[in-house]
Amino acid sequence: MKLLAITSCPNGIAHTYMAAENLQKAADKLGIAMKVETQGSIGVENEFTEEDIRQADGIIIAADKTVDKRRFVGKKLLVVGVQEGIRNPEALIQQMIRGEVPVYQGQDNNEGTPAKQTGAKQQNAFYRHLMSGVSYMIPFIVVGGLLIAIALSIGGVPTPGGLQIPEDSFWKTIEKLGSASFTFMVPVLAGFIAFSIADRPGLAPGIIGGYIAANGSFYGSEAGAGFIGGIIAGFLAGYVALWIKKWKVPKAINPIMPIIIIPVLSSLIVGLAFIYLLGGPIAQVFESLTNWLAGMQGASSILLALILGAMISFDMGGPVNKVAFMFGSAMIAEGNYQIMGPIAVAICVPPIGLGLATFLFKRKFHNAERESGKAAFTMGLFGITEGAIPFASQDPLRVIPSIMVGSMVGSVVAMLGGVGDRVAHGGPIVAVLGAVDNVLMFFVAVIAGSIVTALMIKLLKKEQVEPQLAGASAVDEAAPAIETTRADHVRPISVPAAESHRGVRKLTDIISLDLIEPSLSASTRDEVIDEMIAKLKAEGVLTSVDEFKQAILKREQESSTGIGMNVAVPHGKSAAVLKPRVVFGIKPEGVDWNSADGTPAKLIFMIAVPAENKGNEHLKILQMLSRKLMDDAFREQLLQVTTKQEAYQLLDQIQ
Repeated sequence: MKLLAITSCPNGIAHTYMAAENLQKAADKLGIAMKVETQGSIGVENEFTEEDIRQADGIIIAADKTVDKRRFVGKKLLVVGVQEGIRNPEALIQQMIRGEVPVYQGQDNNEGTPAKQTGAKQQNAFYRHLMSGVSYMIPFIVVGGLLIAIALSIGGVPTPGGLQIPEDSFWKTIEKLGSASFTFMVPVLAGFIAFSIADRPGLAPGIIGGYIAANGSFYGSEAGAGFIGGIIAGFLAGYVALWIKKWKVPKAINPIMPIIIIPVLSSLIVGLAFIYLLGGPIAQVFESLTNWLAGMQGASSILLALILGAMISFDMGGPVNKVAFMFGSAMIAEGNYQIMGPIAVAICVPPIGLGLATFLFKRKFHNAERESGKAAFTMGLFGITEGAIPFASQDPLRVIPSIMVGSMVGSVVAMLGGVGDRVAHGGPIVAVLGAVDNVLMFFVAVIAGSIVTALMIKLLKKEQVEPQLAGASAVDEAAPAIETTRADHVRPISVPAAESHRGVRKLTDIISLDLIEPSLSASTRDEVIDEMIAKLKAEGVLTSVDEFKQAILKREQESSTGIGMNVAVPHGKSAAVLKPRVVFGIKPEGVDWNSADGTPAKLIFMIAVPAENKGNEHLKILQMLSRKLMDDAFREQLLQVTTKQEAYQLLDQIQ
């Protein structure tokens, strides 16, 4: 079976690639060929070819943005939210394997809407359309906010009314560029909400409706209807366009429906509705909300900070997080930077706090988690809350309350300290770029929230006990008989079970001490492959080094065998292999293997299986390895070995 998958999230950063990684891992685990296309913030990567689609048995779309599905007509199609791709990738693939997914027939009048979802939790349509608009809006807020912040921090002159940029200054031009970017925010939000609902015919009326919503001069308002008006305009334009698309019209008119009739009629309906009916009332509501938020002081401002901090850290980039983030972003456009300040702090506290906890309270984490803590800390510096997700997914009942309390503390400190943020982003990176008001209190808030998170982890999380290295006596009972020939050379003398009728029952049936290298000398992936193949050749297992290497590299071209967690399992099935064998090598400093989780390969298992071998022996060996290598403590033990004998004793546990 061959499957395709597409992943995409509103921001196009962390969730997009986490879902892709987990789907690929699940497919590899189940022995399913899969290609994953990511539609992230930098564009489409690993894009499907026509041949890929033709050969595919089904397609999984795990996205919180609208994905064009017209190329998948006639294929089994499963559409779910991106969180399903992260949390339940194996269940999605199993659903495909069981054939519980309908064939996508296409929708002549509604290509922008998702195919019917089955099995997995159905996505909320309102949320999906809203997030499609938000994802396209965010770059305009970031560009506008950063340009204005840079212009003010470099070219601003102190005045009684605050920092002002002289009219004849170069930095005034930069400020105007930032302001121009802000003017597109609401129209783009509305346009792509409508696009998500009705596809291309909804784009123009959505943008026009969003522009009218943002420009109060159309309906006699100084403030305009703001982002609330933009959201309403987007949904109105989308559903009006969708309604017109369903009209039964003569065939002669069909070609001009999407480019003339639908956009023109939809734009007229939405524009006139806003000018004469909706614009004024919405503007009044939005103006009242903005004034209320701007006037929040004392206990009410603290309550708001507590709520925003809790929402940001609750699902770390999920729907609740996005609601709070969008709220702060909208306030930036209205000139209220005091809302985004606490949010910017709350965004980075979870990953930084957890990274700090792994450093201060090491006994609370396995070694692999301590390594993840370094990555989480770095992600926090750049305002990526999703760095906390691996910890939360493993121990949600203790980690989520810890990061929520930390984020709430950080948000309150930021609110009381008058921290503002002119950019729709968080983390120390925005302070470094000059987008934060009251930088000192920003860092005080981040440090306070991170320390509280770390202390909560110490209070709530149980200590992790690392198992000790198995003793020789425990292994001697299970290991084959061993003949000592010299101090540093021991060889199993039993006949490998793979060469008998029983098949491979444990890894040491097909590995010897001569096939173990505790310290690989090669420094690149291909050099490591050559070094390990040389051991197979010396063992008399190969008839042709080049033919077997070609099989190994062909498999690597299909998808990397770096399965993550510092493990790589290159494998090949070839006529050049005389009998099943596994080579094991350790590269303490790691080698780049293009692993799914970005970690370098330190533990490398090369599997060699004859082409005529029955029963997919290499898959059985892969399953045997993967089950044991999921154990963090076992991987750590392997990384600590210094001799072939120690490695052999540990590998004897794999069965």
